[in-house]
Amino acid sequence: MNGRIVKLLALALFATATAAGAQDRQAQVWAASCAACHGTHGNSNSAIPSIAGQDKQALLAKLKAYKNDQLSATVMHQHAKGYTDTELERLADFFSRQKR
Repeated sequence: MNGRIVKLLALALFATATAAGAQDRQAQVWAASCAACHGTHGNSNSAIPSIAGQDKQALLAKLKAYKNDQLSATVMHQHAKGYTDTELERLADFFSRQKR
């Protein structure tokens, strides 16, 4: 490979990593509002369930069910309706990667 191709590939990898990092930071910002009830990084110290380390697909299914009024809760349906499905997926991914 010539040097120019290597530089372009390196730049593409850096841009992808930077975009992924920015998305993760955005999900972390959104997740901060969840801390009031579910604890820091989803680790609850109360009767409200911890969501850290749960299966991503299970979390996403619950979030979508709250959003679509298929699962009732005191406030979760209101929170979930404030996010797009893609944003809910990113939140589910974030919490699934947190340590319990």
